[in-house]
Amino acid sequence: MGRWFLLSGQGSQANQMEPVISPALGRSTGKTADFFRGVLVSTPVVVGYLAISVAYGILARQAGLGLVESVLMSVLVYAGSAQFIGVGMLAAGAGGAAIIATTFLVNIRHLLYSASLAPYLQRVGMGRLAALGFGLTDEAFSLDIVELSRGSRSTVFLAGIHLMPYLAWISGSVIGGLLGGLVSGIGQLGLDFALPAMFIALLVPQVKDRLLAATAVVSGFVSLILSHFMQGSWNIILATLIAASLGMGWEKWRRRCG
Repeated sequence: MGRWFLLSGQGSQANQMEPVISPALGRSTGKTADFFRGVLVSTPVVVGYLAISVAYGILARQAGLGLVESVLMSVLVYAGSAQFIGVGMLAAGAGGAAIIATTFLVNIRHLLYSASLAPYLQRVGMGRLAALGFGLTDEAFSLDIVELSRGSRSTVFLAGIHLMPYLAWISGSVIGGLLGGLVSGIGQLGLDFALPAMFIALLVPQVKDRLLAATAVVSGFVSLILSHFMQGSWNIILATLIAASLGMGWEKWRRRCG
């Protein structure tokens, strides 16, 4: 759902930006150490995904999916919020086309994620970009952007960040699928909100720039207003574009006046 194709940085704006990370990105030196550093960084996400995916597995079975189908959705789709929405729509009798369209709208924000990471990954081959892009969840993005902005990290390091949460999500889906109908009332707990809450908790402490913080606040405010007039995730996309444009304009004006 648009997770990786912009990572190549083929757009004109991305190509005009200097990559922050070292030219050594993607080389084979210290691969094992880099991978395990990525695994260590991803630990909070792994713990959260394991718990939340168990809830997903239970809901999927209660929605009528078999164990294999429930787990395959996690293996092939790997989109937490969209999976919760998908099983809810299945339980309500929605058709396949409606579920696919809704999933696309929910995940369209990944276009913005990939565009943000593109300047850092211009020297990475398309095969690696595709692999990294598949694991680009909200929480993985929050870790990626922080680590990449700090300096040189290899793609193996990013792979460690992406792989372990993916395996944790699948493992939790298996456990939840096996529990099946043994647990009731799981849908009323609102565990799907735990995913955006985790994303906020990981990213917000890293936002130290005042302009960036103000842009985030404006984006959230505009998104709330637009949500009353727009369906799906279009309010998020449009609000982000508006806030980013305002932030960029303010920064250019400040530099001219400074």
